[in-house]
Amino acid sequence: MTPYRNLSGRSGVRAYRAELDAISVEFVDGSVYRYTRASAGAAALARMLELARAGRGLSTYISRHVGEGYAERLR
Repeated sequence: MTPYRNLSGRSGVRAYRAELDAISVEFVDGSVYRYTRASAGAAALARMLELARAGRGLSTYISRHVGEGYAERLR
């Protein structure tokens, strides 16, 4: 996992793993969810990857636009 930069200092995201057609996100509570193109949609996945790399806005985007559109809970 790549540590999330958390530029706001208030993010609920701790780390992420960018994959070919997915992103796995580790939240501060230790849970890890995998979002895929099929589960969240291509546009949402692209935006999540962009926000993850930028280090700002990922947790908010997931809660507002993706919700429970994850493929699986890994932990």
